[in-house]
Formats: sequence, C-alpha cells, structure tokens
Amino acid sequence: MIGASSLRETPDHDGPERRINVVQGEYQVTTDPGVVLTTLLGSCVAACMRDPVAGVGGMNHFLLPGDDREGDTESLRYGVHSMELLVNGLLRAGARRDRLEGKLFGGARLLRGLTDIGELNSTFAEGFFQREGIRLVGGSLRGEHGRRVQYWHATGRARQMALGNDAAAVFDAERRRSKPTPAPASDGALELF
Repeated sequence: MIGASSLRETPDHDGPERRINVVQGEYQVTTDPGVVLTTLLGSCVAACMRDPVAGVGGMNHFLLPGDDREGDTESLRYGVHSMELLVNGLLRAGARRDRLEGKLFGGARLLRGLTDIGELNSTFAEGFFQREGIRLVGGSLRGEHGRRVQYWHATGRARQMALGNDAAAVFDAERRRSKPTPAPASDGALELF
C-alpha cells in the first residue's frame, strides 16, 4: 500500500543500532535512538525530519510530486500525501510542528531526453518545507547520480553515498526494493489525448 509505514529491519552490526529500510511509497517514524533509517534514491526524493526536543524522527520516499491543488485525488499517491503522512506521524509520536527540521535528498536526473522528474520532486519538496514552515537544515538534491542515504534521527546526522553512473542499476535496485504501485480505481471513464 502506498504511504504505508515500513518496518523492514536488518541488523547493521552486533551493537544496538538497527537499520530500517524505507522504500518507494513508504514512510517510517521512530522514537528509538538506536535506529538508522535508510533508502536508495534516483529521481525519487526522501525527506528526513525530526523534532530534536521530543526525540522523534522519520523518513519518507516518494516517486512523483503530485499536485497539491484541492480536490486533486491523484496526488494522494505521491509527494503531497507522503509528506503529510510523515508530518502527521511525527506529530502523533510527540513532535511539535514548530520544532520540526529536516533534510532533503534525491531528485537526480538520471535519463536525458525525458521529463526531469527529479527536478519536479526537488522543487515540490523544497516548496513543501517552505509552505509548512519546516526548517531545512541540509541535504542534497538534484544532480545526475543516485544516492544511498542513511539518517540518524536522534542526532540529525545523515550520510549520503553517491551511486555510479548506471541509471538502469539504480532503477532496478529501487524496483526490487519497492512494492508495486496499485492501479488507480477506475470509474470507467476514458481520457484521450
């Protein structure tokens, strides 16, 4: 289910740190200081947010920005919905909106000649932070390489590792880690271009 919270845990080492992978269309919120949130990004964007006072943080991973116009139900599958789920999850876990801070990663342009989805995602995410009054304290958007991102919400530390030039490998890795996107409900209407 798109937007569903993920909980894929794999031990990072013998210590107390646990790794939770956040894949396309998912988000995760945690209060456990021993958790590192991770994701793999191409043109997708991940928002890493936290309330440093409440000790709660999270990450999302969205594929398309969507459209935040009222009544646009298609946008609920992507950036707008993903950001709202993350913010609301943080607030439910004890965060305060006025203390939220975050970092944005991803938005690469991996394929020339097609719509630059990475740019659209990056612009959307920056605009969302600005409109919602969330303090942007770092990150890395745009560029031409995929990224592997790790985020420690307890300290606000993030680590980014650039992936090679092989866009196909990034797409394949992301696809293997993500759930298939369900087809939108159809009312039987057909739109021709």
